[in-house]
Amino acid sequence: MSRKKNILIISPFFYPEPISTGKFNTDFATALSRNGHCVTILCYHPFYPNWKIKKSNDTIKGIKIIRGGNFLSFTKKSLIRRIILEFSFTFFILRKIAKYQKGVDIVIPVFPPSFAFFTVLPFLNKSIRKTGLVHDLQEIYSENQTGFINKIVHYFIHIIEKKCYRNCDKLIFLSKEMKDKAKHLYGLTEEKLEVQYPFITIKDKITEDISALFNKNRKSIVYSGALGEKQNPEKLLLFFNEASKKINNLDFYFFSNGEEIKKLKKINNNPKIFFHSLVKRENLEELYKRSDVQIVPQKEGTSAGSLPSKLPNLLASDCKVFLITDKNSELHKLFKKHKLDFVTTSWNITDMVFKLQEILEKDIDFKHQKKIAKKIFTIEEMVNKVLK
Repeated sequence: MSRKKNILIISPFFYPEPISTGKFNTDFATALSRNGHCVTILCYHPFYPNWKIKKSNDTIKGIKIIRGGNFLSFTKKSLIRRIILEFSFTFFILRKIAKYQKGVDIVIPVFPPSFAFFTVLPFLNKSIRKTGLVHDLQEIYSENQTGFINKIVHYFIHIIEKKCYRNCDKLIFLSKEMKDKAKHLYGLTEEKLEVQYPFITIKDKITEDISALFNKNRKSIVYSGALGEKQNPEKLLLFFNEASKKINNLDFYFFSNGEEIKKLKKINNNPKIFFHSLVKRENLEELYKRSDVQIVPQKEGTSAGSLPSKLPNLLASDCKVFLITDKNSELHKLFKKHKLDFVTTSWNITDMVFKLQEILEKDIDFKHQKKIAKKIFTIEEMVNKVLK
C-alpha cells in the first residue's frame, strides 16, 4: 500500500446523489478512504438529476465533505443551467481553495464542470499533484449545436478544457476513445494520459421493495439512470412506442428524474410505457433483476464523449443489456471482442425493434457476462492509477 496521502476532490456532484457523477465520486472517495487516505471533497448540496438543491448534512465516515450552493436556483433551460453551475461553483471553489489545499498531496478535479479548476489554477500550490478525472468531453456534445450563442459556448469550452487538461500532471479518462479524442483536440502528451473504465459498485443484495411497479406476467424493458441529450431521449421514447406495437407481452419503463423525463411524460400516450422516479440506491440490484432488458443508449456521434458509468453494474447483474452506440466505437469493439450480447450501431427504429426481439429470444450466458465485467471494471485499478 502507498503511504497515506491527503487528497482533495473538486466536483459539485457528491453523496447522497444516487446516479451518474455523484454516485461515481462517492464510491471513488470511499475507496480512497478505505485504503487509508485522508479525503476532503469540495462539492454542492445534492441537486442532480432534478437540478433542485436539497440541503443535506449527510456524512460518510472518513471523508470531510465541504458543501456549498445551498441557496442556488437553476432554470429549466439546459444551457442556462450549465452556465449557472459553472460560474457559481467557480466562486465557491475560489472562496474555499486557500483553506482546503493546505497539506494536500493530490488534488483531483472531476471534469466536467471545468471552469472552476480553470480559474483556481494560479492559486494552487505548485507542489500539489494535479490528477484530473474526465467523465465527459463537453466539446463533443457542444460541437454540433446550432446558433450563434452555442457556437460561442463551444469556443470557450475548447479553450477552458484545453487549459485544464494541459495543466494536469495526469489525466484519467473513462475510455480510450475519450483519451484519443482529447489528445487530438488539445495536443496532449501521451505520457500523462491514462485510461480506466468505471467500476462495479453493486453488492448483490436483492430487496423486495419495488415489485409492485412491475407486471410479473409481462416482460420489462427498462431505461434507468440520468436522462439527457446524450441518451437521445425522444428517439428512445419513439423506439419504446414502436416496439410495444410490434412485440407482444412487453412493458416499457423509464426510471429517472429531471426535465427530459417531464418532456417525455407530456408527449407520451402509450399505456405500455411507464414513468417512475429513480429507485433508491439499495434497490438497484432489485431493479436490474426485475429488468428483462436494460437499455444503454448513446446518441449518434457521441460515443467519444463519455462512457456510461452504470454499464459495469448492468454487466455484473443477471439482466440482458441492449447497448446502442456508434459503429466501431470503443464499446462496440469491447462487446464484440468479449462476445457480449447485445449491441446495435443503428438508431433506425425498425432495426432496433428487430434487435430487441432477437435479444429477448436469446439465452445469455450471465456467468460469462459477470466474469468479463469483474475483469475489466475494477475500482482498485482506478485508485492505483490516481495514486501512482
